[in-house]
Amino acid sequence: MFEDRANKRTELSELGEFGLINHLTKDVFINHPETIRGIGDDAAVIEPSGKQMLVTCDLLVEGVHFDLTYTPLKHLGYKAAVVNISDIAAMNGIPKQLVIGIAVSNRFSVEAIDEIYAGIMLACERYKVDLVGGDTTSSRSGLFISVTAIGEAEPDKVVYRNTAKENNLVCVTGDLGGAYAGLLLLEREKKTYEANPEMQPELEGYDYALERQLKPEARMDVVLKLREAGIVPTAMIDISDGLASEILHICNDSKMGAVIYEEKIPIDAVVAGIAEEFHIEPVVAALNGGEDYELLFTVDINDFEKISAIPGISIIGHITEEATGVNMMSNSGSLITIRAQGWDHYRNTEE
Repeated sequence: MFEDRANKRTELSELGEFGLINHLTKDVFINHPETIRGIGDDAAVIEPSGKQMLVTCDLLVEGVHFDLTYTPLKHLGYKAAVVNISDIAAMNGIPKQLVIGIAVSNRFSVEAIDEIYAGIMLACERYKVDLVGGDTTSSRSGLFISVTAIGEAEPDKVVYRNTAKENNLVCVTGDLGGAYAGLLLLEREKKTYEANPEMQPELEGYDYALERQLKPEARMDVVLKLREAGIVPTAMIDISDGLASEILHICNDSKMGAVIYEEKIPIDAVVAGIAEEFHIEPVVAALNGGEDYELLFTVDINDFEKISAIPGISIIGHITEEATGVNMMSNSGSLITIRAQGWDHYRNTEE
């Protein structure tokens, strides 16, 4: 992970809106020939290359999606970009451009906004994405970040959620539950700090889980490996709300059922240890924790050997007919109906 750089404080009023925009975007570099015009006009100009364009947008709200008590601003900028790039990856596409909107109150300095943009630009550099525009405005109630990602894919390579077929293999990248484990640790240390500000955080040895929460990565590497292997998933989604929610999205949209196997769900040993420390079954963290930004996808059973040869991908189950429902075979041999218990923005206000 990386550290914040802010030492001095420059008030936003010293630069003004247009001065701030110029300050934040002076070093923007364009990677793609499709980007005809980026920052500097009323709109960006992008010339499609005969492929289908993919567009996704996320709004991140202070106090809802992130807590600045323990979230470094540079990490926040990086994560804000990555979660949108992950949506492009989940469509089997290649990310090309980003548009960023930020609303801030005067409690933030120019240096603080620099930190957010440093994280955004680091993500753009890592994933070869062009920052082509956006907006800044004032806020009376905290920090808001809106990110729109634009990508592309060949028409026959775009992958949707609603196209899984019976007997398809269910696959997942990486391991699950790490981001939730990291969140549990950070929230525990926040409560300890609030009770006694003199206490030092006890986070040694938890780097993996903390990074999964604060600085996730989009699995573009897997998208490229699948292409190299000649595999086009039959359906795909990224795991933002937990494995349970995402497998239900695929099955409900595809009008299919599924069986996944508890013993096949990949969980890192450190994450399992943290879950047990908090008296939570590790599989519950994997099913319902969310924010892992791994890819959940289905492939034709004839691709079994190809998919098995790609490191970092686990086959965790298969698609069934709709009437069987969506279930998990537990380690004890019980068939458990899967229900979504992950993040729901409106659950508390509508129940």
